[in-house]
Amino acid sequence: MAKTKVYRYTECGLDNVLIEGLAVVRDDDGDEVITLPNINGLHRAIAESIVNSPSGMTGKELRFIRTELGRTQAEMGKLVHRDHQSIGRWERSECPMEGAAEALIRLFAIEQLQLRTEDGAAEISSLCVPAASGNRHIIDGHDPKNYRPQAA
Repeated sequence: MAKTKVYRYTECGLDNVLIEGLAVVRDDDGDEVITLPNINGLHRAIAESIVNSPSGMTGKELRFIRTELGRTQAEMGKLVHRDHQSIGRWERSECPMEGAAEALIRLFAIEQLQLRTEDGAAEISSLCVPAASGNRHIIDGHDPKNYRPQAA
């Protein structure tokens, strides 16, 4: 049976993403290494975990979602009727994100990235409450062809 590992995936710009169940192999020098196949699928699972999180998005999570959507700060600002400077302040966590804007961003991400959710607009809106600390995003990496977010 292959050895598995929990990996903290900071390369995505977030400090709170853990991938469980990644296979560990030895390279030519005998060092233990892991590989991350299907990065697009992994990022989709992270985005899904963010939009379904039970508390408000952090600035880094907003930046991750915006990047996954392929939007500039100005484009994201236009979506939520704010200027690009507001988006930048939210991403840098200089001021709290407005709940209605966050709900709209979550719904837009669900639609554009075709993310799974069981929640409707009212439930998504209720998730947009600032939290003292960010959520952990735990991703099941046992099947890299089908990454899945886990309950934190």
